[in-house]
Parts: sequence; structure tokens; C-alpha cells
Amino acid sequence: MGDLLLSKSRIKILIIGVFMIFVLLALQLVRVQVIQASEYQSKAANEMESTRNTPAPRGEITDINGVAFARSVSAITIVVDQTQITDPARVANFAAPILGLPVEEVQANITGTRRYSIVLKNGRPAQWDLLTKEIYEYNKALTNEQLDKRIIGFFPERSFIREYPSGSLISSLVGFVRADGIGATGLESSLNSVITGTDGRYSFANGYGAEIPGSQREIVAAKAGTTVRLTIDRDVQWVAAKAIAEAVKSSRAASGSVIVMDPRTGEIVAHATAPTFDPNNTKNVDLNLMRNSSVQDVYEPGSTGKVMTLAAALEEKTVAPTTVFAVPYKLKRGGSTFRDHDRHPVQQLTTSGILAVSSNTGTIKIGETLSNDKLYSYLNKFGVGVKTGSGLPGESAGLMPKVKDWSGTTAPTVAFGQGYSVTAMQATSVFATIANNGVRVSPTVIAGTQDASGHFTPAANRTTTRVVSEDTARELRLMMESVVSPTGTAPSAAIPGYRVAGKTGTAWRYNDKTGGYSGYTASFIGFAPADAPRYVINVTIQDPRNGYYGGLLGGPVFKKVMTFVLQTKHVAPTGTKVMPVALNQKDLTRMKATQVSAEKSGAVRQ
Repeated sequence: MGDLLLSKSRIKILIIGVFMIFVLLALQLVRVQVIQASEYQSKAANEMESTRNTPAPRGEITDINGVAFARSVSAITIVVDQTQITDPARVANFAAPILGLPVEEVQANITGTRRYSIVLKNGRPAQWDLLTKEIYEYNKALTNEQLDKRIIGFFPERSFIREYPSGSLISSLVGFVRADGIGATGLESSLNSVITGTDGRYSFANGYGAEIPGSQREIVAAKAGTTVRLTIDRDVQWVAAKAIAEAVKSSRAASGSVIVMDPRTGEIVAHATAPTFDPNNTKNVDLNLMRNSSVQDVYEPGSTGKVMTLAAALEEKTVAPTTVFAVPYKLKRGGSTFRDHDRHPVQQLTTSGILAVSSNTGTIKIGETLSNDKLYSYLNKFGVGVKTGSGLPGESAGLMPKVKDWSGTTAPTVAFGQGYSVTAMQATSVFATIANNGVRVSPTVIAGTQDASGHFTPAANRTTTRVVSEDTARELRLMMESVVSPTGTAPSAAIPGYRVAGKTGTAWRYNDKTGGYSGYTASFIGFAPADAPRYVINVTIQDPRNGYYGGLLGGPVFKKVMTFVLQTKHVAPTGTKVMPVALNQKDLTRMKATQVSAEKSGAVRQ
């Protein structure tokens, strides 16, 4: 009887135990299928699927009309699962000719035990299409006994490569990207965060460590980068680039640049440098060629800087265009002797005449009508020693010593454009200020941006600063017309049918390596039409060896580029006549006599 009770007790315990096990299993089933279902599904998906980034294309960089200077082009990176390659030598001999690669290189990349090895990075999609077609035809021709010779294990990865359709045309400004797709120089670098797109994400079935074709599923769509539209006109850029390249070559110069600017808006219409480089092939390019010399390199402007001295004196009314100065060949100041470029007896020159013949000693005398502080303040208002605000990477503010650091020779030196340094962009901005009735507009190369949906957003208006009055700017423009006259220093810059104004510059060039002056900087900066300026062009040539005068070297380049710009932009001649300018005491006496005679005859209304 006792044994029976014990057996029943054990059976009861066993039933209870079995019941508890079923309860626990039921609870576990609820936990797995209901409470933690998504977690287990995710784990299963991770084991069966993998995810990768979908690369996003960078935004384009275009000219003002939408013509691409830089764009992203679809590419395919071909990878291989080395464990699926049974005969690397045979497969390499098959694939190498199709991919256009050396057999040895392909064999090295497909031999081993790695599940992921790059065979061809950023190849053309057509190369992948051809490879898959040839593999398909090859495998199709095999018999059942030859199935072990099938070629498998190659897979594609989507990517983009950066392409520069215009080659070297504007490379110093646009720049290029590194192999990893990040901007290295130029606008590609400074606007990298804007141009770079946002990568997407996709999943794919993971078969033995390789992506199974047809299994891809988009998780997050890639978003293309923002397109940047420049103010550059490609056609004008092409003419400017060709003209400066020819000038640098013929003068055997170290380098040269041309900047075309709309003085009313600050927009840069062309920005050409020589020599330059091809951004599509940067492997063996000298790093100096990758610099944007127009904003990174500084030089002493020489006689083009004289216009600021004259503008300051005219604005302060310490001189007038007809003020006469006794101008000697040489002048001693602060223990140093300053000279004009050609010997001459003492001349009775007007302020206009001093500018026309580009007299150093005459400009020193004009500068002496101003205090040092006043002269410095005007140069500073014109933008010397201050960044232009162009936003271009690596822009220099130039070099301008404070007045407290001036010696006895600084003021006369500064008056005729030496003793301080500017960038080509700053020098262009100075003349644009005069052309724009005395208002300085900060230069820019950005017209606006366009998002992936095609919506265009114009760039913000540029900052403006009143430097001199309209009257002063108008007087100075009239005086500058004499520079391109037959008696001026740049008759080669004259354009038939148009009134042209400008200034030549031939400055000693400071050599950082020797710590002294060697060679010259030759320049011509001008605008047209002179009485209603539409465009300013700066031609600067560094260290020429075949001639060195700014009018001789820069004038013809200016004429060639400006003629094309005026025609292309449909700028008609204004039709107004050039007002006579008294260049010396003799001219002034004759003009006064003519005026008196006209007044007596009633031809001039009082």
C-alpha cells in the first residue's frame, strides 16, 4: 500500500514537472514570437543579409549658363570573392584583356582567401557589362563535366568619379577632388560640404560573403549634392585663357593671369591663369600649379597703384586734374633717390599728364599733398591690406605696413605703387571701384546654388563701400583715358569705336628666395566703355624675360579679351566723344585760350 502511494506521488510530481516545462516553453514561445519578435527577425536578417552605402554624386560646378566645369559620372568598382576563384591564373588571363589591366595585376588581386578584393576601382559601367557578358558566354559553353571551370566570384559596386569636361580651362579656380572623393583644392575644397551629397543605404543577400545579384533592396535613397553655378562665362574664359597662355609663352614669363569683372555686381566673368594643370590627371602635377595665384600670391602693383594716390588727392581736393607740377627726372626723399623710367628735363605736367606718362616723381609730389595717415586710409578703403571677401580659398589680405612703421622713404614709395603688396583680385577691385562711380563691391564667383530638385537660389547681394565720390571717379576715369592714347603708356590697349581707360604697371618684383628685388611684374588694368564702364579686365604677367613693360605685354591681351567681351555681351559704343585733357602746361594754356575765345563769341554759355 505504501509503495502504491509513493508511485502515485511520483506520477503527480512528474505530471506537475511536465506541465511546468510546457508552461515555460509556452512563455518562451510568446517571448520569441511576440515580445522579441522584431529583435530576432533583425538578427536573422543580419545573418542572411548585409548592408552597404549607396554613394551619392557630388553636385556639379557650372558656368553662368549651366555648362559643367565639374561633374560626377557613374562608375563601377569591380570586386571579387577570392575563395570562389578556383584557378586564378586562368581567370586572370580571361578577365585582364576585357578590363584593360595587366594579367599580373588581376591575378594578384584575385588570388588568396579574402572575401573582398578590389580588381578595378571606378571603372566604366560598360567594362562591367562586357565582363559579365563574356563570363556568361564562357560559362554557357562549358559541358557538365567542365562545371568546375566556371568563372564566378566577380561582383559590382556602384560609385562615382569626378570629371572635368573643360580640362585645364579653369582648374586653378575650380580645383579637383582626391581619390576618396573629397575636395582637395579650389572650390571643390572650400565648397566641399555644399557639393558633397548624402550617401544612401541598401541591403543585399549575403551569399558566402559576396553580394548576390538581384537581391538588392534600397533602404535609404542617396541624395545628390548641391550644384554650384558660377558667374564665369565659359566662352569668355576660353578667350582669356588662350590670350594669357600665349602672352606668358611669348614673353617667357613665370606666370600670368586675367580677371574679367563686372564692377556693378562684383561678378567675376573670367578667371584665367597660366601655366595651369589638367584636373583629370593630377598624379605628377607641381603643387604650385594648383594654387589660385589671383588670391593667394601677392605682388607690388607698381604704377597701377598710382590711381589710388590720385583718387585720394582728387577726393581731398588737394589737386585738380589741371594742377601743374614741376616734374624732374629724379627726386631725393628720405636719403634715397627716386627716378622716372626715362631721362627727361624738368617738365611742367598737369595731374592728368603725370598719370598719362606714369611719372614716379610727379606722383610722389601729388602724394605729398596728403598726410601719411590720409594716404594710408584711402589705400585701406580701396581694399589694400584687407581680404576682398571673394570667399575663394587661401585668399591673402596682401601686405600693407601701418603708418607708425613707415620710414622716410615709405610715403614716396607707396605713392607710386611699391612698398606694399596686393593680390590680382584686390588690384582688379580697385579699378572696379573707380569704374563703379567710387563704390567698391566685393568680388564673387558664385552666382547661386541649385538643389537636387532643380530649385535655384541666387547668391546674396555683395557688400558695398563708398570709397570716393562720383565726381572724383568720373574725373579719374577721364584722366585714365589718356593712358591708352597715342601719347600714353598703353596705346596697344585701345579698341576702335570704344572709349577705353586704364593704367599700366611695371613694378620691381620681390623675390622671397633672394630676399631682394629681381625681375618685374608687368600689368595693365582697364575698363570699357570709359564713360559708362561695363567690364574691368586685369592682365598681370609675372617675371617676363622678353620685355617687361605693362603696356607692351598687358595691353594687347586686354584688347583681345575686352573686344570679345564687349561683342559677346552686346555692349555698344556709347557714342560720346573723348573730352580733351590737358597733359602739360602748354596744353593747359591752349585749352584756356580756346575757352576764352569761345566765350567771347558766345559759343559757351556762362
